[in-house]
Amino acid sequence: MSDRDVEFKAFFETEFRPLRRLGYLLTGDWVEAEDLAQEAMVRTYRAWSRIRERERPGAYARSVLVNRRRSMLRRSVVAQKHVEMLRSEEYHPNFGDEGMVLWDAIAALPRRQRAALVLRFYEDLPETEIAHILDMPVGTVKSLVHRGLAKLRETLGSETVADLGDSGSTS
Repeated sequence: MSDRDVEFKAFFETEFRPLRRLGYLLTGDWVEAEDLAQEAMVRTYRAWSRIRERERPGAYARSVLVNRRRSMLRRSVVAQKHVEMLRSEEYHPNFGDEGMVLWDAIAALPRRQRAALVLRFYEDLPETEIAHILDMPVGTVKSLVHRGLAKLRETLGSETVADLGDSGSTS
């Protein structure tokens, strides 16, 4: 082991727990605190030859941890704004009143059935491509489409569901 590694190992053993505690105090989450402390240690190790003489390595590691947390907060604020923007721009298909009843019924289906039906009839994709997109066998796609259509027929009646391909297709 090199002198650098020996020095850093001693530093790690004395500073990791305090860094993790600082991370917890900043986040309130031990898992996130552990990640922050580990990243601070990695970055400190990379800069070890540069910082061990000029700065106190502990101060450097704490700065890395705090700056990384700030960066994460900024990203989460941006992500939250993006999510809110997407919610405000929610897609409302223009299918008329009857189509909206159909759309509401489709939205009430289980997630996998809904995905299979939307990809099959709205996006007009073949079952093999749907199977690839949803990462499942073609037989499962066929079953999901069949059961989803059966549920829609039960909920809405067969006349409305017979028009599914026409009212939901963009072709």
